[in-house]
Amino acid sequence: MNRQTTPIRRALLGATLGLSLLLGGCASVYLVDNQVQSFARWGSTANAPAAPQSYRFERLPSQREGDAAASQGTLEDLARAALARLGWNLADPADTTPWTVQVSGGALKLPRAPWEDPWDGFGAGWGLYGGSGGWGSTLFMRMDIPYYERQVSLVVRQAATGQVVYETSARHDGRWNNSPELWSAMLDAALRDFPNPPSGARQVNIVVPR
Repeated sequence: MNRQTTPIRRALLGATLGLSLLLGGCASVYLVDNQVQSFARWGSTANAPAAPQSYRFERLPSQREGDAAASQGTLEDLARAALARLGWNLADPADTTPWTVQVSGGALKLPRAPWEDPWDGFGAGWGLYGGSGGWGSTLFMRMDIPYYERQVSLVVRQAATGQVVYETSARHDGRWNNSPELWSAMLDAALRDFPNPPSGARQVNIVVPR
């Protein structure tokens, strides 16, 4: 049999190699696409505070007890790192600060993506097959793949008056499992263009190493 590589075979081999390299390169990172909306009420652009600034975290009563308090502490640690990258630093507990920051986050786990039909191949179902013996039916099984809807928000207030001067949120939907890197990416997205964000909703994509 002639094993000489034909032009078509060479093209297929090249395409396969290119796809393998692409998948190999993408395997080290993943994209966190966020829908972000921010509101600034500093009084005017000129009054937006220049870094560095100091602040303290503020918690709601529901964020102060039990498992919620532990989760809130983890989220605040990630928010502290994100704010530090912008020149905002957490003050010592005894220090007076001009700002307070309230951060919150939540996730909803769905059994499948919203656009997926729960009856389309999920669980047991019947499918037709054809062969030399004619047409028949066979039983197949497909597992659900969870889908997550996540959101984080940050609110900055004047410590002296309690007035809200900055509000921002980021929403991300997808199949990625829960991880600190994912929440950190969402916080970075929510704080994009801080302290003078553009008006209206926008998409902010963050590339995260695996």
